Amino acid sequence: MTQRPAPLLRLAVLSLAIASLAPLAPPAHAAQAQEAADAGTKAARLNALYEEYWEGYLKLYPLDATYQGDNRYNDQLPDFDSAAYRADTRKFTQDWLRRIEAVGADGLTGQDLLSYQIFVRNAKDRLESDKYPEWMLPVNQMYSLPTVAVQLGSGSGAQPFKTVKDYDDWLARGNRLPVLVDTEIDNMRQGIKAGVVQPRALMEKVLPQLDALIQDKPEDTLLWGPIRSMPAGFGEADRKRLAQAYREMIATRILPAFRKLRGFIADEYLPKARESVGLDKLPDGAAWYAFNARQSTTTGMSPDEIHRIGLDEVARIHGEIRKIMAETGFKGSLQDFFEFMKSDPKFGFKTEDALLAYYRALEARINKRVPEQFTLIPKSPFEIRPVEAFRAKSAAGGEYMQPSEDGSRPGIFYVNTYDLPTRKTWDAEDLYLHEAIPGHHFQLALQQELQSLPKFRRFGGETAFIEGWGLYAESLGKSLGVYESPYDYFGYLQNELWRAIRLVTDTGLHSKGWTREQVIRYMLENSAESETQSTAEAERYIAWPGQALAYKIGELKIQSLRRQAERELGDKFDIRGFHAEVLKDGAVPLDILQQKVERWIQERKASRG
Repeated sequence: MTQRPAPLLRLAVLSLAIASLAPLAPPAHAAQAQEAADAGTKAARLNALYEEYWEGYLKLYPLDATYQGDNRYNDQLPDFDSAAYRADTRKFTQDWLRRIEAVGADGLTGQDLLSYQIFVRNAKDRLESDKYPEWMLPVNQMYSLPTVAVQLGSGSGAQPFKTVKDYDDWLARGNRLPVLVDTEIDNMRQGIKAGVVQPRALMEKVLPQLDALIQDKPEDTLLWGPIRSMPAGFGEADRKRLAQAYREMIATRILPAFRKLRGFIADEYLPKARESVGLDKLPDGAAWYAFNARQSTTTGMSPDEIHRIGLDEVARIHGEIRKIMAETGFKGSLQDFFEFMKSDPKFGFKTEDALLAYYRALEARINKRVPEQFTLIPKSPFEIRPVEAFRAKSAAGGEYMQPSEDGSRPGIFYVNTYDLPTRKTWDAEDLYLHEAIPGHHFQLALQQELQSLPKFRRFGGETAFIEGWGLYAESLGKSLGVYESPYDYFGYLQNELWRAIRLVTDTGLHSKGWTREQVIRYMLENSAESETQSTAEAERYIAWPGQALAYKIGELKIQSLRRQAERELGDKFDIRGFHAEVLKDGAVPLDILQQKVERWIQERKASRG
């Protein structure tokens, strides 16, 4: 053993004598072990609470359960916008926030700390959102109860129609629709009195959507689809009973409710709808929009800051497009090039089938190169389908629906084939990368497969992360074997430009007094987007204030973190490792994403000495 000098020996003896008069302190390693054990106990307690919370959440939000493939509540349809239900959901959130915060975050690390931070942040956001009367604005061209009901009840959506019980479940749910319609009408009447009404430009688009759903006979509606395609194994008694019950439900309950809503909007609501379009024109609207912007981007950025970022990005991307013009030898202005890209017939599809075949061929090409960029690949199946005709006119160019948890429903990339001349070959590759692989299908399906995460994270999400990843995925095209022609690469730049334009126009609409027409004009002058798509997008931003900000802000953060990792790790940077780090924890707020990627960078540095 090592000998001590005499003075230190005397000091040690004195210390032992003093120590004998007091309780012995535990060794440092024992204290650390106790802290770790306490943190483990706390994490286990929180995880049990999260599981209990999620069960309560699904009972309260049975449609969310259906969309996730949990069929226990498929017969239930609460009156979501009623005052009583809103009070119940607020109390539910308050109670659970109090229970989780009572446990606290001290000592938590890793996924346990992430889960705590995300839960508390989201609960506080939900409670803050109650300041703003979203419930007075239940209908717009992007969302209405009838369109959701038809998607569920047509037999091609999330509501299953495989067993007799499935059919009875939709009978119970569908028969509830008139109650919800009455509540929506009452809420809109309250909105009229409070001066909280939708813009006329949006509500005029709702009427033809409802007209497309309302038919004279139940057999002519989309809701008759499950009867038309009833499984052959059903017994004759059930077949007759269900056909009669569906006929009666559609004829005497659902169609009268749809007609009532349509009549109210046309005769009572439209005359009171506003000519303005900005959220800031409503009572307390400026604060409402600033809240939406913070929630959508998971940042503290103001609408002014976001507007300036958008203008800078538009200018930068215009510069990149001018390089494409030079490469292709195009003579003329930027606007001339946009017009050429929109109008030249060589960029069009002759038929809907040709468009869908193009996307399916892309799937095969990209899948071959995916292993070069990713180690995390979802197990869930994937399909490409056209957007349903009844909602195609107002739908985006492409949409993704994540798979059910049990695998019975695949991830679906919906391709919009409406107004076929406006769908361009140069727009296909980046749209596929964003909505399908490696965009939303990879991120959302992978997140759902993270069995170790609490379910509120597996099935929840942060828009800035989700849409930021989708836009970032578009930038991977050359690495995945696409964007081989300058025109296809222009498609990527055009869509990056489009998301930058969203920053300008969304904030312009809702914080700077821009009109619908001004936004459409700005889009047409600064991009190659068609008037059809520009109009639909402008009206989407009016309907969903702040949502469109998430894409570019999220993408800029992921790109910034990648550049930081490349810079700090040098030749040790591994793109597959970076992508795995971004995706492995599911969707997280952007500040939390930055913290975890920076930890990953430091770990990589330490691992190489």
